[in-house]
Amino acid sequence: MEWNKVLFVCTGNTCRSPMAEALFRQKSKGSVEVKSAGLFAFSGGKASEGTTAVLKERGISFEHTSTPLTKELVQWADLVLTMTENHKQQVIALDDEANGEKVFTLKEFALGDSGSLDIIDPFGGSLEEYRQMAHEVEMCVEALLEKTREEQRGDEADDGN
Repeated sequence: MEWNKVLFVCTGNTCRSPMAEALFRQKSKGSVEVKSAGLFAFSGGKASEGTTAVLKERGISFEHTSTPLTKELVQWADLVLTMTENHKQQVIALDDEANGEKVFTLKEFALGDSGSLDIIDPFGGSLEEYRQMAHEVEMCVEALLEKTREEQRGDEADDGN
């Protein structure tokens, strides 16, 4: 599956999906367009202090304003990665054409079907909870990018035959 536009989705677009967007943007070095949105986001809200602080600890400067999820955003994306199974079902309910091929939980797509498919929600929690969430998201983003590199190497090998 080739994708050039990735959309990360969570509840309010202030904690998990902005974290995923920022980490993915930094690690992919701009090779893929990336956005984030929230199922119940208010337009123009700031990223949570915990998200901003943890990104800063990692040397990532990230300006963010929350964006409500729309059907148009889902249709814009080649790949929609949600933070929970419930988010995935709500995205599919918003745009049933997105079912199957392009909507997955981040863990499901990056790591397969092992264990819980939900990324922990640190909203209202301690900075340590934000660090735990960031670690979880970062592992998934790294696995996702490695998966992409493997697919690209496979495509290059196929082209050489």
